[in-house]
Amino acid sequence: MTEFLEQLRMYLSSLYIPKIQANDIVEIAIIAVLLYMFMAWIQRTRAYTLLKGILIVGLFIVLAWIFQLSAILWITQRLASIALIALVIIFQPELRRALESLGGRSFFRSIFPFEAGHDVKERFSDTVINEIIRAVNEMSEVRTGALIVIEQNIFLTEYVETGIALDSRISSQLLINIFEHNTPLHDGAVIIRDERILAATCYLPLSENDSISKKYGTRHRAGLGISEVSDAFTIIVSEETGRVSYSFMGRLETGVTPSELREQLHYVQKRMLKDRSGTKFRIWKGRDKE
Repeated sequence: MTEFLEQLRMYLSSLYIPKIQANDIVEIAIIAVLLYMFMAWIQRTRAYTLLKGILIVGLFIVLAWIFQLSAILWITQRLASIALIALVIIFQPELRRALESLGGRSFFRSIFPFEAGHDVKERFSDTVINEIIRAVNEMSEVRTGALIVIEQNIFLTEYVETGIALDSRISSQLLINIFEHNTPLHDGAVIIRDERILAATCYLPLSENDSISKKYGTRHRAGLGISEVSDAFTIIVSEETGRVSYSFMGRLETGVTPSELREQLHYVQKRMLKDRSGTKFRIWKGRDKE
């Protein structure tokens, strides 16, 4: 035991421990803040999904290096020179929006979100669910086409910018009036964030899923398309039949009843509350399994 302690003392005495000065602490703090902001930003954009794909590719490269797969390593070496340019091109929309948001919001508020706990309690209340259900039912009865997108963790800013800004409180009367025939705002989607209608007449990406029946038109394809590129919950009211559908996580459910729609909205409400409150300081997290 004495010999072991002596060896341990000699080993520890040979270690080099650098002196930490005040500027080192400042540098560490700055890097930590920037890294935190980067992870918080990438988690709320589609870049999070792209980053996971890149990490999977990187895992394959590591496995190729471990097992010495020469062909894959040769291809990787040839593509490494253009990889940085490719990444800039792939993430160009997200990088542009990140710089725009950095210049358009309070810097310290984004770093120290101490008031986030209060905001979580106010998001997506039962009153909002009741107003949405009431509007959907009334539009379904008179066959008024509607497309309502409820934003969750991934920001839909790029699609909000394609529409007309409203920033209004959610009410069934306002939703019905927006989608009324021959009105300026009826064409396109309404995007909801928290308890506000951000914008109307928003353009959404159309789904390229070939398995969708041809009887579904552009409205259903747009609702499914936004659920394929984000975690948004979308409600669709058919103008031809008045049937109510919803899309979520790349899945389209058609002909749902008001009780089924209410059940799904409550599920989304609980999911949003769990993600935004219980994991406020846990940046790297996966999506909840259904």
